[in-house]
Amino acid sequence: MDPRNSATLIEGKGVEGSVGRSSRRQVTIIEREVWDALMRETGASASPSTRRANLMISGIQLLDSRKRVLRIGETRLEIAGETKPCERMEEAVPGLRAAMYPEWRGGAFAKVLAGGTIRVGDSVDWE
Repeated sequence: MDPRNSATLIEGKGVEGSVGRSSRRQVTIIEREVWDALMRETGASASPSTRRANLMISGIQLLDSRKRVLRIGETRLEIAGETKPCERMEEAVPGLRAAMYPEWRGGAFAKVLAGGTIRVGDSVDWE
Protein backbone atom coordinates (compact mmCIF):
# COMPACT_ATOMS: atom_id res chain seq x y z
CA MET A 1 0.00 0.00 0.00
CA ASP A 2 1.43 3.33 -1.05
CA PRO A 3 -0.08 6.37 0.66
CA ARG A 4 -2.43 8.28 -1.63
CA ASN A 5 -5.07 10.95 -1.15
CA SER A 6 -7.49 9.23 -3.53
CA ALA A 7 -8.06 6.00 -5.43
CA THR A 8 -10.51 4.77 -8.02
CA LEU A 9 -12.44 1.58 -7.31
CA ILE A 10 -13.66 -0.30 -10.37
CA GLU A 11 -16.81 -2.39 -10.06
CA GLY A 12 -16.04 -6.10 -10.30
CA LYS A 13 -12.28 -5.45 -10.55
CA GLY A 14 -10.73 -3.64 -7.58
CA VAL A 15 -8.43 -0.65 -7.19
CA GLU A 16 -7.38 0.95 -10.47
CA GLY A 17 -3.69 0.29 -11.09
CA SER A 18 -3.47 -2.46 -8.49
CA VAL A 19 -2.33 -5.97 -9.27
CA GLY A 20 -5.43 -8.13 -9.79
CA ARG A 21 -5.81 -11.09 -7.49
CA SER A 22 -9.15 -12.80 -7.99
CA SER A 23 -12.82 -12.09 -8.48
CA ARG A 24 -13.39 -12.42 -4.69
CA ARG A 25 -10.24 -10.68 -3.40
CA GLN A 26 -10.49 -7.41 -5.32
CA VAL A 27 -9.65 -5.07 -2.44
CA THR A 28 -7.86 -5.67 0.86
CA ILE A 29 -8.68 -3.45 3.83
CA ILE A 30 -7.04 -2.84 7.20
CA GLU A 31 -8.15 -0.77 10.17
CA ARG A 32 -6.02 2.15 11.36
CA GLU A 33 -6.86 1.46 15.00
CA VAL A 34 -5.84 -2.19 14.70
CA TRP A 35 -2.56 -1.35 12.96
CA ASP A 36 -1.69 1.18 15.67
CA ALA A 37 -2.49 -1.38 18.39
CA LEU A 38 -0.36 -4.02 16.66
CA MET A 39 2.59 -1.63 16.55
CA ARG A 40 2.22 -0.86 20.26
CA GLU A 41 1.96 -4.57 21.12
CA THR A 42 5.03 -5.54 19.11
CA GLY A 43 7.03 -2.45 20.07
CA ALA A 44 7.49 -1.65 16.40
CA SER A 45 6.93 1.40 14.23
CA ALA A 46 6.44 -0.19 10.82
CA SER A 47 4.52 1.72 8.19
CA PRO A 48 1.01 0.49 7.38
CA SER A 49 2.35 -0.19 3.88
CA THR A 50 4.05 -3.21 5.46
CA ARG A 51 0.64 -4.91 5.43
CA ARG A 52 0.36 -4.54 1.65
CA ALA A 53 -3.38 -3.80 1.79
CA ASN A 54 -5.19 -1.57 -0.71
CA LEU A 55 -7.16 0.54 1.77
CA MET A 56 -6.85 1.69 5.35
CA ILE A 57 -10.04 2.73 7.11
CA SER A 58 -10.76 4.21 10.51
CA GLY A 59 -13.78 4.17 12.79
CA ILE A 60 -15.24 0.86 11.52
CA GLN A 61 -14.49 -2.62 12.84
CA LEU A 62 -14.02 -5.39 10.28
CA LEU A 63 -14.37 -8.24 12.80
CA ASP A 64 -16.94 -10.82 11.62
CA SER A 65 -18.09 -8.62 8.74
CA ARG A 66 -18.32 -11.29 6.03
CA LYS A 67 -21.17 -10.53 3.57
CA ARG A 68 -21.69 -7.02 4.99
CA VAL A 69 -21.60 -4.07 2.60
CA LEU A 70 -19.20 -1.26 3.39
CA ARG A 71 -19.75 2.21 1.96
CA ILE A 72 -16.72 4.42 1.40
CA GLY A 73 -17.91 7.70 -0.01
CA GLU A 74 -20.19 6.72 -2.90
CA THR A 75 -18.60 3.30 -3.42
CA ARG A 76 -19.89 -0.02 -2.09
CA LEU A 77 -17.78 -3.05 -1.18
CA GLU A 78 -19.02 -6.45 -0.06
CA ILE A 79 -16.75 -8.03 2.52
CA ALA A 80 -15.94 -11.53 1.24
CA GLY A 81 -13.74 -12.72 4.08
CA GLU A 82 -10.88 -12.28 6.51
CA THR A 83 -7.35 -11.61 5.26
CA LYS A 84 -4.97 -13.90 7.12
CA PRO A 85 -1.42 -12.61 7.65
CA CYS A 86 1.39 -14.20 5.66
CA GLU A 87 4.99 -15.00 6.58
CA ARG A 88 6.10 -11.59 5.29
CA MET A 89 4.49 -10.00 8.36
CA GLU A 90 6.84 -11.98 10.58
CA GLU A 91 9.82 -11.01 8.40
CA ALA A 92 8.84 -7.34 8.75
CA VAL A 93 8.21 -7.34 12.52
CA PRO A 94 8.93 -10.30 14.81
CA GLY A 95 5.67 -11.39 16.46
CA LEU A 96 3.45 -9.45 14.05
CA ARG A 97 2.01 -12.44 12.21
CA ALA A 98 0.83 -14.13 15.41
CA ALA A 99 -0.55 -10.84 16.75
CA MET A 100 -2.60 -10.36 13.56
CA TYR A 101 -4.27 -13.78 13.57
CA PRO A 102 -7.02 -13.33 16.16
CA GLU A 103 -10.19 -11.30 15.62
CA TRP A 104 -9.63 -10.35 11.97
CA ARG A 105 -6.65 -8.16 12.88
CA GLY A 106 -5.11 -8.94 9.48
CA GLY A 107 -8.02 -7.14 7.83
CA ALA A 108 -10.60 -8.19 5.27
CA PHE A 109 -10.93 -8.65 1.53
CA ALA A 110 -13.85 -7.41 -0.50
CA LYS A 111 -15.53 -7.22 -3.90
CA VAL A 112 -16.35 -3.84 -5.43
CA LEU A 113 -20.12 -3.64 -5.96
CA ALA A 114 -20.21 0.04 -6.99
CA GLY A 115 -17.09 1.82 -8.08
CA GLY A 116 -15.99 5.42 -8.02
CA THR A 117 -13.30 7.66 -6.63
CA ILE A 118 -12.63 7.55 -2.91
CA ARG A 119 -10.65 10.16 -1.01
CA VAL A 120 -9.01 10.51 2.38
CA GLY A 121 -11.71 11.81 4.69
CA ASP A 122 -14.64 10.14 2.89
CA SER A 123 -17.32 8.71 5.16
CA VAL A 124 -17.03 4.99 5.95
CA ASP A 125 -20.20 3.23 7.12
CA TRP A 126 -21.95 -0.11 7.05
CA GLU A 127 -24.97 -0.31 4.76
